[in-house]
Amino acid sequence: MTSTTTYTSGVFALETMDVPGGTETILRGGRHLFPLLPQAFAGVGRIGVLGWGPQGRAQARNLRDSLAGTDITVTVGLRPGSASAADAREHGFTEENGTLGDWLAVAADSDLLLLLIADAALAAHHQEIFAVLKPDAVIGLSHGFLLGHLRETGGDFPAGHGVIAVCPKGMGDSVRRLYEQGAEINGAGINSSFAVHADPDGRATDLALGWSVALGAPYTFRTTLESEYRSDIVGERAILLGAVHGIVESLYSHYRLAGDDEVTAYERSCENVTGPIARTISRAGLRAVREDLDPAGREVFDRAYTATYGPARELVAEIYDEVADGTELRSVILAERRLGKREMSRIGGSPMWAAGERVRARRAERELPVEPFTAGVFVATMMAQVDEFAERGHPWSEIVNESVIEAVDSLLPYMHARDVAFMVDNCSRTARLGTRRWGPRFLAAFEQIAYPAAELPADQDLLTAFGTHPAHEALAAASKLRPSVDISVV
Repeated sequence: MTSTTTYTSGVFALETMDVPGGTETILRGGRHLFPLLPQAFAGVGRIGVLGWGPQGRAQARNLRDSLAGTDITVTVGLRPGSASAADAREHGFTEENGTLGDWLAVAADSDLLLLLIADAALAAHHQEIFAVLKPDAVIGLSHGFLLGHLRETGGDFPAGHGVIAVCPKGMGDSVRRLYEQGAEINGAGINSSFAVHADPDGRATDLALGWSVALGAPYTFRTTLESEYRSDIVGERAILLGAVHGIVESLYSHYRLAGDDEVTAYERSCENVTGPIARTISRAGLRAVREDLDPAGREVFDRAYTATYGPARELVAEIYDEVADGTELRSVILAERRLGKREMSRIGGSPMWAAGERVRARRAERELPVEPFTAGVFVATMMAQVDEFAERGHPWSEIVNESVIEAVDSLLPYMHARDVAFMVDNCSRTARLGTRRWGPRFLAAFEQIAYPAAELPADQDLLTAFGTHPAHEALAAASKLRPSVDISVV
Protein backbone atom coordinates (compact mmCIF):
# COMPACT_ATOMS: atom_id res chain seq x y z
CA MET A 1 0.00 0.00 0.00
CA THR A 2 2.64 2.50 1.02
CA SER A 3 5.40 4.00 -1.05
CA THR A 4 9.00 3.76 0.05
CA THR A 5 9.80 5.36 3.38
CA THR A 6 13.08 6.69 2.00
CA TYR A 7 13.14 10.37 1.06
CA THR A 8 15.53 13.33 0.84
CA SER A 9 15.44 16.94 1.99
CA GLY A 10 17.15 20.04 0.73
CA VAL A 11 16.73 21.75 4.09
CA PHE A 12 16.91 19.30 6.99
CA ALA A 13 19.47 16.67 7.97
CA LEU A 14 17.69 13.32 7.97
CA GLU A 15 18.44 10.10 9.85
CA THR A 16 17.96 6.42 9.20
CA MET A 17 16.12 4.34 11.77
CA ASP A 18 16.45 0.57 11.88
CA VAL A 19 13.12 -1.23 11.75
CA PRO A 20 12.25 -4.91 11.23
CA GLY A 21 13.26 -5.93 7.75
CA GLY A 22 15.03 -2.70 6.81
CA THR A 23 15.27 1.00 7.59
CA GLU A 24 13.12 4.11 7.51
CA THR A 25 14.20 7.67 6.89
CA ILE A 26 13.06 10.00 9.66
CA LEU A 27 13.55 13.59 10.73
CA ARG A 28 14.45 14.23 14.36
CA GLY A 29 12.82 17.47 15.45
CA GLY A 30 13.69 20.16 17.97
CA ARG A 31 13.69 23.93 18.38
CA HIS A 32 17.25 24.17 17.10
CA LEU A 33 15.70 23.58 13.65
CA PHE A 34 13.41 26.63 13.81
CA PRO A 35 15.97 28.90 12.03
CA LEU A 36 15.62 26.61 9.00
CA LEU A 37 11.86 27.11 8.75
CA PRO A 38 11.95 30.11 6.37
CA GLN A 39 13.95 27.96 3.94
CA ALA A 40 11.52 25.04 4.30
CA PHE A 41 8.56 27.40 3.75
CA ALA A 42 10.19 29.14 0.76
CA GLY A 43 7.50 30.75 -1.39
CA VAL A 44 4.98 30.82 1.46
CA GLY A 45 4.08 34.25 2.78
CA ARG A 46 0.78 33.32 4.43
CA ILE A 47 -0.33 30.10 6.06
CA GLY A 48 -4.09 29.82 6.42
CA VAL A 49 -5.57 27.59 9.09
CA LEU A 50 -9.23 26.81 8.52
CA GLY A 51 -10.93 25.74 11.73
CA TRP A 52 -10.50 26.26 15.45
CA GLY A 53 -11.22 22.77 16.71
CA PRO A 54 -8.61 20.94 18.81
CA GLN A 55 -6.11 20.59 15.94
CA GLY A 56 -6.73 24.02 14.41
CA ARG A 57 -6.41 25.73 17.77
CA ALA A 58 -3.15 23.94 18.59
CA GLN A 59 -1.53 24.05 15.17
CA ALA A 60 -2.26 27.73 14.48
CA ARG A 61 -0.65 28.72 17.77
CA ASN A 62 2.35 26.42 17.37
CA LEU A 63 3.00 27.60 13.82
CA ARG A 64 2.67 31.26 14.79
CA ASP A 65 5.07 30.87 17.71
CA SER A 66 7.62 28.86 15.73
CA LEU A 67 7.58 31.37 12.85
CA ALA A 68 7.76 34.47 15.05
CA GLY A 69 10.27 36.94 13.64
CA THR A 70 9.93 35.66 10.06
CA ASP A 71 7.96 37.16 7.18
CA ILE A 72 5.42 34.33 7.29
CA THR A 73 1.97 35.15 8.69
CA VAL A 74 -0.37 32.56 10.17
CA THR A 75 -4.04 33.44 9.71
CA VAL A 76 -7.10 31.65 11.07
CA GLY A 77 -10.19 31.35 8.87
CA LEU A 78 -13.61 30.76 10.43
CA ARG A 79 -17.11 30.58 9.03
CA PRO A 80 -19.41 33.58 9.63
CA GLY A 81 -20.87 33.54 13.14
CA SER A 82 -18.45 30.90 14.38
CA ALA A 83 -18.63 30.45 18.14
CA SER A 84 -14.86 29.91 18.10
CA ALA A 85 -14.02 33.45 17.02
CA ALA A 86 -13.92 34.83 20.57
CA ASP A 87 -11.44 32.17 21.72
CA ALA A 88 -9.26 32.76 18.65
CA ARG A 89 -9.18 36.47 19.49
CA GLU A 90 -8.24 35.70 23.08
CA HIS A 91 -5.20 33.85 21.74
CA GLY A 92 -4.07 36.75 19.58
CA PHE A 93 -5.68 36.01 16.22
CA THR A 94 -7.67 39.14 15.40
CA GLU A 95 -9.18 40.97 12.44
CA GLU A 96 -7.21 44.08 13.40
CA ASN A 97 -3.81 42.46 12.99
CA GLY A 98 -4.87 40.55 9.86
CA THR A 99 -4.65 37.08 11.41
CA LEU A 100 -8.38 36.26 11.67
CA GLY A 101 -10.92 36.38 8.89
CA ASP A 102 -13.69 34.75 6.92
CA TRP A 103 -12.77 31.21 5.98
CA LEU A 104 -13.13 31.62 2.21
CA ALA A 105 -11.28 34.95 2.24
CA VAL A 106 -8.42 33.33 4.16
CA ALA A 107 -8.47 30.38 1.76
CA ALA A 108 -8.19 32.73 -1.21
CA ASP A 109 -5.22 34.59 0.29
CA SER A 110 -3.11 31.66 1.55
CA ASP A 111 -0.04 30.10 -0.02
CA LEU A 112 -0.35 27.06 2.25
CA LEU A 113 -3.90 26.30 3.36
CA LEU A 114 -4.40 23.86 6.23
CA LEU A 115 -7.86 22.28 6.19
CA LEU A 116 -8.47 21.56 9.87
CA ILE A 117 -12.25 21.87 10.01
CA ALA A 118 -14.38 18.89 11.06
CA ASP A 119 -14.46 15.92 8.70
CA ALA A 120 -18.17 16.20 7.89
CA ALA A 121 -17.86 19.96 7.26
CA LEU A 122 -14.88 19.37 5.01
CA ALA A 123 -16.80 16.73 3.07
CA ALA A 124 -19.67 19.19 2.62
CA HIS A 125 -17.68 22.33 1.77
CA HIS A 126 -14.40 21.31 0.14
CA GLN A 127 -15.54 22.36 -3.34
CA GLU A 128 -16.19 25.91 -2.12
CA ILE A 129 -12.69 26.01 -0.69
CA PHE A 130 -11.05 24.52 -3.77
CA ALA A 131 -12.80 27.08 -5.99
CA VAL A 132 -11.09 30.08 -4.37
CA LEU A 133 -7.53 28.78 -4.05
CA LYS A 134 -4.63 30.82 -5.37
CA PRO A 135 -3.14 29.20 -8.50
CA ASP A 136 -0.05 27.79 -6.75
CA ALA A 137 -1.50 27.28 -3.27
CA VAL A 138 -0.64 24.08 -1.46
CA ILE A 139 -3.40 22.17 0.34
CA GLY A 140 -2.48 20.83 3.77
CA LEU A 141 -4.34 18.14 5.70
CA SER A 142 -3.86 16.56 9.11
CA HIS A 143 -6.11 13.63 8.40
CA GLY A 144 -6.77 11.62 5.24
CA PHE A 145 -10.56 11.56 5.67
CA LEU A 146 -11.06 13.91 2.72
CA LEU A 147 -9.16 11.59 0.37
CA GLY A 148 -11.44 8.73 1.35
CA HIS A 149 -14.51 10.91 0.81
CA LEU A 150 -13.30 12.11 -2.60
CA ARG A 151 -12.73 8.55 -3.72
CA GLU A 152 -16.19 7.57 -2.50
CA THR A 153 -17.83 10.41 -4.42
CA GLY A 154 -15.72 10.32 -7.58
CA GLY A 155 -14.02 13.62 -6.79
CA ASP A 156 -10.39 14.63 -6.63
CA PHE A 157 -8.10 17.35 -5.39
CA PRO A 158 -7.81 20.28 -7.83
CA ALA A 159 -5.14 19.83 -10.50
CA GLY A 160 -1.98 21.90 -10.25
CA HIS A 161 -2.03 22.22 -6.47
CA GLY A 162 0.34 20.53 -4.10
CA VAL A 163 -1.37 18.30 -1.54
CA ILE A 164 0.52 17.41 1.63
CA ALA A 165 -0.37 16.06 5.04
CA VAL A 166 1.22 16.39 8.46
CA CYS A 167 -0.63 14.25 10.97
CA PRO A 168 0.27 14.61 14.66
CA LYS A 169 -0.06 11.32 16.49
CA GLY A 170 -2.08 12.78 19.33
CA MET A 171 -5.00 15.00 20.18
CA GLY A 172 -4.83 18.76 19.69
CA ASP A 173 -4.37 19.51 23.39
CA SER A 174 -1.34 17.22 23.41
CA VAL A 175 0.09 18.98 20.36
CA ARG A 176 -0.04 22.30 22.18
CA ARG A 177 0.87 21.21 25.70
CA LEU A 178 3.97 19.28 24.69
CA TYR A 179 5.02 22.10 22.36
CA GLU A 180 4.91 24.47 25.35
CA GLN A 181 6.87 21.97 27.43
CA GLY A 182 9.39 21.93 24.60
CA ALA A 183 10.39 25.47 25.53
CA GLU A 184 12.09 23.92 28.55
CA ILE A 185 12.97 20.48 27.17
CA ASN A 186 14.07 20.65 23.54
CA GLY A 187 12.24 18.17 21.36
CA ALA A 188 9.16 17.75 23.55
CA GLY A 189 6.15 17.35 21.28
CA ILE A 190 3.94 14.87 19.46
CA ASN A 191 5.36 12.62 16.73
CA SER A 192 3.93 13.26 13.28
CA SER A 193 3.63 11.40 10.03
CA PHE A 194 3.77 13.24 6.73
CA ALA A 195 2.58 12.44 3.24
CA VAL A 196 3.06 13.99 -0.16
CA HIS A 197 0.00 13.31 -2.28
CA ALA A 198 0.67 15.82 -5.09
CA ASP A 199 3.87 17.75 -5.76
CA PRO A 200 3.68 19.79 -8.98
CA ASP A 201 6.65 22.05 -8.20
CA GLY A 202 8.93 19.71 -6.22
CA ARG A 203 8.81 21.58 -2.90
CA ALA A 204 6.25 19.46 -1.08
CA THR A 205 8.57 17.29 1.05
CA ASP A 206 10.46 20.19 2.61
CA LEU A 207 7.23 22.11 3.10
CA ALA A 208 5.69 19.16 4.96
CA LEU A 209 8.82 18.62 7.04
CA GLY A 210 8.92 22.32 7.93
CA TRP A 211 5.28 22.18 9.01
CA SER A 212 6.01 19.17 11.23
CA VAL A 213 9.07 20.80 12.80
CA ALA A 214 7.08 23.97 13.45
CA LEU A 215 4.44 21.92 15.29
CA GLY A 216 7.17 20.57 17.56
CA ALA A 217 7.27 16.94 16.40
CA PRO A 218 10.16 15.02 18.04
CA TYR A 219 10.30 12.79 15.00
CA THR A 220 8.59 12.75 11.65
CA PHE A 221 8.12 9.70 9.46
CA ARG A 222 6.74 9.23 5.98
CA THR A 223 3.54 7.52 4.95
CA THR A 224 0.89 7.98 2.27
CA LEU A 225 -2.40 9.81 2.65
CA GLU A 226 -4.31 6.58 2.07
CA SER A 227 -2.27 4.65 4.62
CA GLU A 228 -2.67 7.48 7.14
CA TYR A 229 -6.43 7.72 7.01
CA ARG A 230 -6.85 3.96 7.18
CA SER A 231 -4.57 3.55 10.19
CA ASP A 232 -5.90 6.67 11.91
CA ILE A 233 -9.60 5.87 11.57
CA VAL A 234 -9.09 2.20 12.41
CA GLY A 235 -6.93 3.11 15.39
CA GLU A 236 -9.41 5.49 16.96
CA ARG A 237 -12.13 2.84 16.64
CA ALA A 238 -9.81 0.21 18.09
CA ILE A 239 -7.00 0.52 20.64
CA LEU A 240 -6.85 4.33 20.78
CA LEU A 241 -10.42 4.83 21.93
CA GLY A 242 -13.24 2.46 20.90
CA ALA A 243 -11.61 -0.74 22.12
CA VAL A 244 -10.40 0.98 25.30
CA HIS A 245 -13.99 1.89 26.12
CA GLY A 246 -15.13 -1.69 25.48
CA ILE A 247 -12.23 -3.12 27.47
CA VAL A 248 -12.68 -1.09 30.63
CA GLU A 249 -16.48 -1.38 30.76
CA SER A 250 -16.34 -5.15 30.21
CA LEU A 251 -13.59 -5.57 32.81
CA TYR A 252 -15.45 -3.46 35.33
CA SER A 253 -18.47 -5.75 34.98
CA HIS A 254 -16.17 -8.79 35.12
CA TYR A 255 -14.66 -7.71 38.43
CA ARG A 256 -18.00 -6.63 39.88
CA LEU A 257 -19.45 -10.06 39.10
CA ALA A 258 -16.43 -11.58 40.84
CA GLY A 259 -17.39 -9.71 44.01
CA ASP A 260 -15.37 -6.47 43.90
CA ASP A 261 -16.88 -3.24 45.18
CA GLU A 262 -17.25 -0.32 42.74
CA VAL A 263 -13.97 1.40 43.59
CA THR A 264 -11.88 -1.78 43.50
CA ALA A 265 -13.45 -2.85 40.20
CA TYR A 266 -12.70 0.57 38.71
CA GLU A 267 -9.09 0.41 39.95
CA ARG A 268 -8.58 -3.04 38.45
CA SER A 269 -10.09 -2.02 35.09
CA CYS A 270 -9.99 1.60 33.95
CA GLU A 271 -7.44 2.90 36.46
CA ASN A 272 -5.08 0.04 35.65
CA VAL A 273 -5.19 0.56 31.89
CA THR A 274 -4.71 4.34 32.03
CA GLY A 275 -2.21 4.20 34.90
CA PRO A 276 0.36 1.45 35.55
CA ILE A 277 -0.16 -0.47 32.28
CA ALA A 278 0.16 2.63 30.10
CA ARG A 279 3.19 3.88 32.05
CA THR A 280 4.96 0.53 31.80
CA ILE A 281 4.48 0.35 28.03
CA SER A 282 5.57 3.97 27.58
CA ARG A 283 8.77 3.59 29.56
CA ALA A 284 9.77 -0.04 29.03
CA GLY A 285 7.76 -1.51 26.15
CA LEU A 286 5.06 -4.13 25.71
CA ARG A 287 7.02 -7.17 26.88
CA ALA A 288 7.82 -5.45 30.17
CA VAL A 289 4.14 -5.57 31.16
CA ARG A 290 4.34 -9.36 31.32
CA GLU A 291 7.97 -9.68 32.41
CA ASP A 292 7.47 -7.48 35.49
CA LEU A 293 4.77 -9.80 36.87
CA ASP A 294 5.48 -12.62 39.30
CA PRO A 295 4.97 -16.20 38.05
CA ALA A 296 1.36 -16.37 39.22
CA GLY A 297 0.62 -13.03 37.57
CA ARG A 298 2.21 -14.15 34.32
CA GLU A 299 -0.01 -17.22 34.26
CA VAL A 300 -3.10 -14.98 34.57
CA PHE A 301 -1.74 -12.58 31.95
CA ASP A 302 -1.04 -15.44 29.55
CA ARG A 303 -4.54 -16.86 29.75
CA ALA A 304 -6.13 -13.44 29.32
CA TYR A 305 -3.81 -12.54 26.44
CA THR A 306 -4.34 -15.69 24.41
CA ALA A 307 -8.11 -15.72 25.03
CA THR A 308 -8.47 -12.08 23.92
CA TYR A 309 -6.17 -11.89 20.92
CA GLY A 310 -8.41 -13.82 18.50
CA PRO A 311 -11.69 -11.95 19.14
CA ALA A 312 -9.83 -8.64 19.13
CA ARG A 313 -8.05 -9.41 15.84
CA GLU A 314 -11.36 -10.33 14.19
CA LEU A 315 -12.87 -6.99 15.17
CA VAL A 316 -9.84 -4.94 14.10
CA ALA A 317 -9.89 -6.70 10.72
CA GLU A 318 -13.60 -5.98 10.34
CA ILE A 319 -13.07 -2.30 11.16
CA TYR A 320 -10.18 -2.13 8.70
CA ASP A 321 -12.27 -3.65 5.91
CA GLU A 322 -15.07 -1.15 6.54
CA VAL A 323 -12.66 1.77 6.53
CA ALA A 324 -10.91 0.52 3.38
CA ASP A 325 -14.11 0.03 1.37
CA GLY A 326 -15.65 3.34 2.51
CA THR A 327 -18.38 1.90 4.73
CA GLU A 328 -17.07 3.57 7.88
CA LEU A 329 -16.64 6.94 6.17
CA ARG A 330 -20.17 6.76 4.76
CA SER A 331 -21.52 5.95 8.21
CA VAL A 332 -19.89 9.11 9.59
CA ILE A 333 -21.36 11.30 6.85
CA LEU A 334 -24.80 9.73 7.26
CA ALA A 335 -24.70 10.17 11.02
CA GLU A 336 -23.69 13.81 10.69
CA ARG A 337 -26.59 14.45 8.32
CA ARG A 338 -28.97 12.72 10.68
CA LEU A 339 -27.73 14.48 13.78
CA GLY A 340 -27.17 17.90 12.27
CA LYS A 341 -26.27 20.27 15.06
CA ARG A 342 -27.95 18.18 17.74
CA GLU A 343 -25.88 17.19 20.73
CA MET A 344 -24.96 13.51 20.77
CA SER A 345 -25.99 11.48 23.80
CA ARG A 346 -23.24 10.93 26.32
CA ILE A 347 -21.86 7.59 27.54
CA GLY A 348 -20.59 8.78 30.92
CA GLY A 349 -23.77 7.84 32.76
CA SER A 350 -23.18 4.10 33.10
CA PRO A 351 -22.65 2.90 36.69
CA MET A 352 -18.89 2.44 36.56
CA TRP A 353 -18.07 6.10 35.93
CA ALA A 354 -19.57 7.20 39.23
CA ALA A 355 -16.65 5.41 40.93
CA GLY A 356 -13.99 7.30 38.99
CA GLU A 357 -13.99 10.40 41.15
CA ARG A 358 -13.51 8.35 44.32
CA VAL A 359 -10.63 6.43 42.71
CA ARG A 360 -8.85 9.58 41.58
CA ALA A 361 -9.29 11.10 45.04
CA ARG A 362 -7.33 8.29 46.71
CA ARG A 363 -4.43 7.99 44.24
CA ALA A 364 -2.00 9.57 46.68
CA GLU A 365 -2.60 6.78 49.19
CA ARG A 366 -0.86 4.05 47.18
CA GLU A 367 0.61 3.08 43.83
CA LEU A 368 -1.43 0.44 42.05
CA PRO A 369 0.39 -2.62 40.69
CA VAL A 370 -0.37 -3.92 37.22
CA GLU A 371 -3.48 -6.11 37.23
CA PRO A 372 -2.45 -9.24 35.25
CA PHE A 373 -5.85 -10.09 33.75
CA THR A 374 -6.49 -6.49 32.67
CA ALA A 375 -2.98 -6.27 31.24
CA GLY A 376 -3.43 -9.44 29.20
CA VAL A 377 -6.67 -8.17 27.69
CA PHE A 378 -5.28 -4.72 26.87
CA VAL A 379 -1.93 -5.86 25.44
CA ALA A 380 -3.64 -8.54 23.33
CA THR A 381 -5.93 -5.94 21.79
CA MET A 382 -3.01 -3.64 21.11
CA MET A 383 -1.06 -6.47 19.47
CA ALA A 384 -4.09 -7.43 17.40
CA GLN A 385 -4.06 -3.95 15.88
CA VAL A 386 -0.28 -4.09 15.38
CA ASP A 387 -0.58 -7.39 13.51
CA GLU A 388 -3.47 -6.20 11.36
CA PHE A 389 -1.59 -3.07 10.31
CA ALA A 390 1.57 -5.09 9.60
CA GLU A 391 -0.37 -7.55 7.46
CA ARG A 392 -1.94 -4.65 5.53
CA GLY A 393 1.47 -3.23 4.65
CA HIS A 394 1.82 -0.17 6.86
CA PRO A 395 5.35 1.08 7.66
CA TRP A 396 6.66 0.26 11.12
CA SER A 397 6.80 3.85 12.35
CA GLU A 398 3.14 4.22 11.52
CA ILE A 399 2.26 0.89 13.13
CA VAL A 400 3.89 1.61 16.49
CA ASN A 401 2.80 5.25 16.59
CA GLU A 402 -0.85 4.57 15.74
CA SER A 403 -1.08 1.42 17.88
CA VAL A 404 1.16 2.10 20.88
CA ILE A 405 2.86 5.50 21.21
CA GLU A 406 -0.20 7.66 20.54
CA ALA A 407 -2.13 5.61 23.09
CA VAL A 408 0.35 5.59 25.97
CA ASP A 409 1.97 9.02 25.48
CA SER A 410 -1.03 11.14 24.44
CA LEU A 411 -4.49 9.69 24.91
CA LEU A 412 -4.26 7.45 27.96
CA PRO A 413 -2.70 10.20 30.14
CA TYR A 414 -5.77 12.34 29.44
CA MET A 415 -8.05 9.42 30.21
CA HIS A 416 -6.14 8.91 33.44
CA ALA A 417 -6.66 12.53 34.45
CA ARG A 418 -10.40 12.42 33.75
CA ASP A 419 -11.63 9.02 32.58
CA VAL A 420 -12.31 7.12 29.37
CA ALA A 421 -15.94 8.19 29.23
CA PHE A 422 -14.94 11.86 29.46
CA MET A 423 -12.56 11.38 26.53
CA VAL A 424 -15.21 9.65 24.43
CA ASP A 425 -17.77 12.35 25.19
CA ASN A 426 -15.36 15.18 24.32
CA CYS A 427 -13.39 13.94 21.31
CA SER A 428 -14.02 14.80 17.66
CA ARG A 429 -17.39 13.81 16.26
CA THR A 430 -15.76 11.39 13.81
CA ALA A 431 -13.95 9.60 16.64
CA ARG A 432 -16.99 9.78 18.87
CA LEU A 433 -19.26 8.24 16.27
CA GLY A 434 -16.77 5.44 15.66
CA THR A 435 -16.29 4.75 19.34
CA ARG A 436 -20.02 4.57 19.97
CA ARG A 437 -20.34 2.12 17.11
CA TRP A 438 -17.41 -0.18 17.86
CA GLY A 439 -16.86 0.10 21.62
CA PRO A 440 -19.94 -2.03 22.36
CA ARG A 441 -18.73 -4.62 19.83
CA PHE A 442 -15.46 -5.04 21.73
CA LEU A 443 -17.35 -5.17 25.03
CA ALA A 444 -19.65 -7.94 23.80
CA ALA A 445 -16.84 -9.96 22.19
CA PHE A 446 -14.75 -9.89 25.34
CA GLU A 447 -17.61 -10.68 27.72
CA GLN A 448 -19.05 -13.43 25.53
CA ILE A 449 -15.92 -14.98 23.99
CA ALA A 450 -12.63 -13.88 25.56
CA TYR A 451 -13.37 -13.96 29.28
CA PRO A 452 -14.94 -17.45 29.29
CA ALA A 453 -12.01 -18.72 27.21
CA ALA A 454 -9.57 -17.23 29.74
CA GLU A 455 -10.50 -20.08 32.07
CA LEU A 456 -8.63 -22.43 29.70
CA PRO A 457 -4.86 -22.98 29.53
CA ALA A 458 -2.92 -20.36 27.56
CA ASP A 459 -2.07 -20.91 23.90
CA GLN A 460 1.71 -21.31 23.92
CA ASP A 461 2.09 -20.58 20.21
CA LEU A 462 0.43 -17.17 20.66
CA LEU A 463 2.69 -16.41 23.62
CA THR A 464 5.79 -17.34 21.64
CA ALA A 465 4.64 -15.08 18.80
CA PHE A 466 4.18 -12.24 21.28
CA GLY A 467 7.58 -12.72 22.90
CA THR A 468 9.45 -12.74 19.59
CA HIS A 469 7.31 -10.18 17.74
CA PRO A 470 9.20 -7.68 15.52
CA ALA A 471 7.02 -4.90 16.94
CA HIS A 472 9.23 -4.89 20.04
CA GLU A 473 12.24 -3.99 17.89
CA ALA A 474 10.31 -1.27 16.05
CA LEU A 475 8.93 0.19 19.29
CA ALA A 476 12.38 0.22 20.89
CA ALA A 477 13.81 2.10 17.91
CA ALA A 478 11.01 4.67 18.00
CA SER A 479 11.24 5.03 21.78
CA LYS A 480 14.86 6.18 21.51
CA LEU A 481 13.45 9.37 19.98
CA ARG A 482 11.01 9.95 22.83
CA PRO A 483 11.63 13.22 24.70
CA SER A 484 12.48 12.87 28.38
CA VAL A 485 9.19 14.41 29.46
CA ASP A 486 5.67 13.18 30.13
CA ILE A 487 2.77 15.27 28.94
CA SER A 488 1.47 17.75 31.51
CA VAL A 489 -2.22 17.10 32.03
CA VAL A 490 -4.02 19.57 34.25
